[in-house]
Amino acid sequence: MADLASSDPIPDAAFEDQLLDVAERAARAAGAELISRWGGPLKVQTKSTDTDPVSEADLAAERAIREILASERPDDAILGEEGGETGAGSELRWVVDPLDGTVNYLYGLPTFVVSVACEDERGGLAAVVYDPVRDLPYRATRSGRPRCGGETIVCSDVGELSQALVATGFAYDPGVRAVQGGTVARLLPLVRDVRRAGAAALDMCWCASGRVDAYYERGVKPWDIAAGTLICERAGLVVRRLETVPAQPGQAELPSGIVVAPPGLIDELYELVKLTSRGRRP
Repeated sequence: MADLASSDPIPDAAFEDQLLDVAERAARAAGAELISRWGGPLKVQTKSTDTDPVSEADLAAERAIREILASERPDDAILGEEGGETGAGSELRWVVDPLDGTVNYLYGLPTFVVSVACEDERGGLAAVVYDPVRDLPYRATRSGRPRCGGETIVCSDVGELSQALVATGFAYDPGVRAVQGGTVARLLPLVRDVRRAGAAALDMCWCASGRVDAYYERGVKPWDIAAGTLICERAGLVVRRLETVPAQPGQAELPSGIVVAPPGLIDELYELVKLTSRGRRP
């Protein structure tokens, strides 16, 4: 299984920094929309399942991002969780999640972020994951060092699974969750502990900055992980894809996902959370 990795740096680091500036301004604009509505009455609908909500705050935050990108980068494509894809075929594409952690947001839990990434055909160029509650941006470019606020971040160097604090998340589909529960039960006795924050992009940034040692999850979408992937890679982590597991009698199809871990931990963790038919380990 090939690891997901950024390609060689493009020659013009200044261009990456320009994209990073646009990404941060877009993320902050979305964050302002979220904070202004947090804790107030909101119109809420559901998407893939009854437990997969979208609120007017999600929609307002994505509009704010798209307005900045339309003004600053009008020729680029945009893929957003709520607004779909526009401008397909452009050399650059922005992949945005205006509110990662919607359930947390609706319950008043302060663990939600805005995720904005710019990519070309070779992968991520610039990425920002913005925590509006703490006014804290996680940032990275393809050729630059990852930062949280004004500080450079470095991932954990844990190489023993028994010492690893592992983050994960769960899908909205009940059938997939049932299998994921079995994976956690199998993993829990072998690691230091397991955490579930409820926002994939934040999990990845915490992993990049050493707040957790590793992270895995199935069912993540491009907008969930685009910015976090670049930030994790630049922090020294390995990002590896989990392949889809076809449906079997009595088991739902398991969607693709990712595993993120330090180089000394990635192989063992990957083998533990990779599933074959009927949710069994290989």
